[in-house]
Amino acid sequence: MSAAPLVGYSSSGSEDEAEAGILARQGAEGSNGGQSPVPSQRLPVPDSVLLMFPGTEEGPADDSAKHGGRVRTFPHERGNWATHVYLQYEAGEEFLDLLDVLLPRARTYVPRLVRMEAFHLSLSQSVVLRHHWIFPFMQALKDRVASFQRFCFTADRIKIYTNQEKTRTFVGLEVTSGHAQFLDLVSEVDRVLKEFDLTTFYQDPSFHISLAWCVGDARLQLEGQCLQELQEIVDEFEDSEMFLRVCAEQIRCKSGNKFFSMPLNGRL
Repeated sequence: MSAAPLVGYSSSGSEDEAEAGILARQGAEGSNGGQSPVPSQRLPVPDSVLLMFPGTEEGPADDSAKHGGRVRTFPHERGNWATHVYLQYEAGEEFLDLLDVLLPRARTYVPRLVRMEAFHLSLSQSVVLRHHWIFPFMQALKDRVASFQRFCFTADRIKIYTNQEKTRTFVGLEVTSGHAQFLDLVSEVDRVLKEFDLTTFYQDPSFHISLAWCVGDARLQLEGQCLQELQEIVDEFEDSEMFLRVCAEQIRCKSGNKFFSMPLNGRL
């Protein structure tokens, strides 16, 4: 609920005229009765109170400095919830050990690379849901994936990505087996997105686990020699093929600050 500012706005013309009329009458009464007119003045409102009531309906101003330099891909609007469907990847000890070797090497080419805090494979773009659409959307998504069979996949090919706006660059592990199952799963997610008139996933997606990111387009520094060195580390890492093979058992959806899990059906 919004509140109008207590002071700090210009009065309308009708309010000015009414106030002028009152002062005129007070002046007339003072001249007739021999009394001085009572001055009209507004009491000051403390700043602590004024700050409690923003004067517009606009959302908070974006400050990329508070988010590692990241830039919002679409403007914030009150009542809109950024929504993303994905497959979460639970990083094991071996995977984290691999990152401990990969990232220092990558940072010799791009020192500003930041390690991801959590790992996932996207099944949708980031879309916007109105608040009252969230639960119907989640129910439709659950219905679509309820009969989808669990499957295994492998992600062991280093690849460099950027977002559509070229404002961020990512070092990722691309899926090399299980791609067909991901396409089938995305087709179910896309059906739900279409029902709500939302943007579907990319036409030719490259499913991957992002490992690290940086602000800006750093493809020139990371591709070529750096990419080759990173791939050699993955190929030579002990038992990499074993722990980079993952079982997909449920998908997740994040809408604003709400998380929903949807298990896939069947046995592996």
